[in-house]
Amino acid sequence: MVRSAGVLIGVVVTCVFGYFAVRDVDFDLFREGLAESNYAWLLPALVVLVAAVWLRAVRWQLLFTPGTRPPLSAVTTSLLIGYFFNQLLPARAGEAARVLALHRESGTSRAEAAGTAVTERIFDVLSLLVLLFVAVPFLPDVAWIERAAIFALVFSLLLVALILAVLRYGERPVSFLLRPLARLSRISEERVDAAAVNLVQGLAALHGPRLALPAFFVTVVSWLVLAVSFWCVLIAFDLGLGYGAALLAVIAADLILVVPSAPAAVGTFEAAVVLALAPYDVASSEALAVAVVLHALNLFPFLVFGAWALNRHAATVRRRTSATAAGAS
Repeated sequence: MVRSAGVLIGVVVTCVFGYFAVRDVDFDLFREGLAESNYAWLLPALVVLVAAVWLRAVRWQLLFTPGTRPPLSAVTTSLLIGYFFNQLLPARAGEAARVLALHRESGTSRAEAAGTAVTERIFDVLSLLVLLFVAVPFLPDVAWIERAAIFALVFSLLLVALILAVLRYGERPVSFLLRPLARLSRISEERVDAAAVNLVQGLAALHGPRLALPAFFVTVVSWLVLAVSFWCVLIAFDLGLGYGAALLAVIAADLILVVPSAPAAVGTFEAAVVLALAPYDVASSEALAVAVVLHALNLFPFLVFGAWALNRHAATVRRRTSATAAGAS
């Protein structure tokens, strides 16, 4: 029931945002914008996108404590697998896929990896909000900045509450919440308690400056690099827009991922880009053309490289299984 409700919410959200993305579009101008673009700029955009993804892998690795930190190759493979399934499944199901893949790649605790994934999303939202408010003096009048400020306040209060709870009670609240799992077959209370400890360990960067500062810095840099990729696409459409417009598009497109949506954020991504370009007086038809190309750039490479990573991962697991069986025999 919960899974079905999540899918239904994602479909509704996608339809609503998709409507806002296309409601004022002249599709003749939209097709004209696509036809007249200089797609040679997609090559540097792709190169910069690869650099941004590599930074995301480094950031995920930094969120683990030094004693349990997995190798970068395993982290990168698992991250690509997660991105692959996020493009195919609703409600960001790729997050669970990358946690499982990392466990199989390097033996990392699934609970700890899940904790780092939660921390990662918190750092993402927090860094995007910081970038938005730092960039405000250099941006045109953004109509939704007040709503972003309210969201930032609520998000900050919830984050502070989470940090205080972890510092005060450690794994006890998590263990309490996970206790019903012990009623399931093959799951003992000891395993539940161990999972709670590992999950809290995965949240270590939320209250440990030695982990938090490098990871947060890399997070901010990764968004700035991704904005360069977006800027290359804006140049391809010859809209005369600077880096600030690309950064605003990145902020809008990724903040909207907080809302459940259909696979690959279809509709929501386009609506966010159209909304971000509106303060620059970019017509909806042109903005939608930009959004479609940006979405393709941030979709198909992840499907290709994600499929490669998944095949590589499957081969690694098969070799490991065969070696274990041969050793046992």
